[in-house]
Amino acid sequence: MADTKDFLFEIGTEEMPSAPLINAQKQLGKLVQKGLDEAGLAHGEVVCHSTPRRLVAYVHDVATATEEINEVKQGPTANIAFDADGNPTKAAQGFARKNGVDPSQLVRKVGADGREHVFAESHTPSRPAMPILTDLAQKTIAGLQWPNYRSQRWGSTHDSFVRPIRWICSLLGEEVVPVKYADVTSGNTTRGHRVLAPGEHLVKDPASYEQVLQDAYVMLEQRRVEVISAGIAEVEKARGGAHVDTPKKVFDEVVNLCEWPTVLVGKFDEDFLAVPHEIICESMLTNQRYFPIYDAEGELTREFVVVSNADPAVSETVVDGNERVVRARLDDAKFFYEEDLKQPLETYVPKLAEVTFQEKLGTVLQKTERMERIAPVVAAQAGLDDEGQSHAARAAHLAKADLVTQAVVEFTSQQGVMGGYYAHACGEAAEVADAIRDHYRPRFAGDDLPEGTVGKCVAIADKLDTICGLFAINEPPTGSSDPFAVRRSAIGVIAMLRTLPQVHVCDLIHTALDAYAAQGLEFDAEDVAGKVAGFIAGRLQSIARDEGIAPDTIEAVSAVGVIDPDEFLQRAHALEDARNDQKELFEDLATAYARAAHLADSKLGTEVDESTMGEAEKALLAACHEGDANVKKALAKGDYPAACAALAALRAPIDRFFDDVLVMDEDTMVRENRLRLLNLFTSVFEDVANIGALSKKK
Repeated sequence: MADTKDFLFEIGTEEMPSAPLINAQKQLGKLVQKGLDEAGLAHGEVVCHSTPRRLVAYVHDVATATEEINEVKQGPTANIAFDADGNPTKAAQGFARKNGVDPSQLVRKVGADGREHVFAESHTPSRPAMPILTDLAQKTIAGLQWPNYRSQRWGSTHDSFVRPIRWICSLLGEEVVPVKYADVTSGNTTRGHRVLAPGEHLVKDPASYEQVLQDAYVMLEQRRVEVISAGIAEVEKARGGAHVDTPKKVFDEVVNLCEWPTVLVGKFDEDFLAVPHEIICESMLTNQRYFPIYDAEGELTREFVVVSNADPAVSETVVDGNERVVRARLDDAKFFYEEDLKQPLETYVPKLAEVTFQEKLGTVLQKTERMERIAPVVAAQAGLDDEGQSHAARAAHLAKADLVTQAVVEFTSQQGVMGGYYAHACGEAAEVADAIRDHYRPRFAGDDLPEGTVGKCVAIADKLDTICGLFAINEPPTGSSDPFAVRRSAIGVIAMLRTLPQVHVCDLIHTALDAYAAQGLEFDAEDVAGKVAGFIAGRLQSIARDEGIAPDTIEAVSAVGVIDPDEFLQRAHALEDARNDQKELFEDLATAYARAAHLADSKLGTEVDESTMGEAEKALLAACHEGDANVKKALAKGDYPAACAALAALRAPIDRFFDDVLVMDEDTMVRENRLRLLNLFTSVFEDVANIGALSKKK
């Protein structure tokens, strides 16, 4: 076995943007591992690192050469491989081709079975690691992808990278691996922090690499995470339970904006606290990557965290500069907010006629008008009184108005939130303002739902309008395209309707489609309604799977056609629980139901003649009547476990029936009477589930 050494491959660049850097680090490990494996070069763990100025692959225990390989493969017997004249037959030619040799190279010798066979012998010589690693490194640099970022060129070649490459450090043990890319040649040096340790720093071998970086004021990403997190924890502790808001996306970006982080605290003017904290925080997080600080009561403070990449000796200057920048940004936010408040929110609504919702579905103003029709219907079904329904209509009317305000044009993620502030400011009812604020929720799986029922009604109206509109113009989501987030909207509607069990999805679908028809959109209402219902049913089934319900249970419940979320999922959970509690009983019942459904003839109806029946038939008839009554009573109360229990009680009488009775009797009257009894038996299940689905193999 060949000796092993660690392999270090560092690509040094000008500062790379954070998002593609994270993506490139993930790619790097895969490319290096794939290249080593394809070359047959044995190796240990592949570890990748990054800083804003470097991408690094560290591979443990790389063999200094590939293994020499000798292979002998047995083929067909000689009398099959060669004809009477000694020429290779098709069998020999196929075997040779499969093993990459010429038929003339096949060897004849006795195999383990004592008969003469042909053998294919191959020899792959050992190859040194150096040329393999050179080729791997050059292909890896070229193979890194930078989606949504234009690569740059430098030097005299056409090779490119996301930012100009300034150095390559490539070592196998203490030896430099020759790599050349776009006029940059590899060596055994890296570069330190641009300010604190500029210039080249010798790397003796891969094992010393991390210490060389540390001495040159460069931390690898995990150490930067630890230092920043510890600094933020100290800030919180010093302020007696304060909380620093560090959204993961922004935190990850900040980690990739520095090589030697220092956690600092700056302040902004007290006046800015009069501005809604959402736009203050968005301005700091999105534009400057500052982290807002909240006090122990959850109120925004004047302070914010800055992570500096400068010399710690100039921290005061860094803080002062960042305070100047944030002051200018917050001045803009304050100006936008105050300008927007000069007009009532109502005055912005007509301007929505200038904003396109979707080319075929019209403007946002038209969407608003449709929402005004849908939201009160949702509210009425949800049990709200006339005032609540009026609040739902009013909130729907104003919900999109803030899209044309200056604050939301500048801070787009605050749509709805700013509308809520403006509604409060101009005297709208609290329920209306809160509904405007919340109507985009839930924005993703697991997000908070709107707080109040009015907010849920408006949010459902908004999302269902989008779903129905896209289906009405035959542009539903596809596997690769969902630009209007229709799937996410459906999941949001389902999540809200689970808390409003008295609201019926099918009614709302027709209301939404009627609103489109009233605006002149032409479509087949019944066809579209069916497709929307099917789409929502599909989302429900997916949610049920995520909640651990077996696929055949979902199929059984889906057959009933219920798509009201709370009812569907309660039914599914009840049937799943019943199956798990009485597994053998439900397996037998499912088999019996499937057999009965197969034999039953719906054309015969369910009216039976009891006078011709035997004991087993009478027992099943009585059980069917009792079961039907119990199922209806349970469903009327929404007691789905009781409905499942009523079905379970039919297992013994149907088993006895099939044991004692010949269904397909020669006497037509007897046979048809028994088939009517089976029709009656299967009808008991119709409103609960297609139990026969449970008899299918998983």
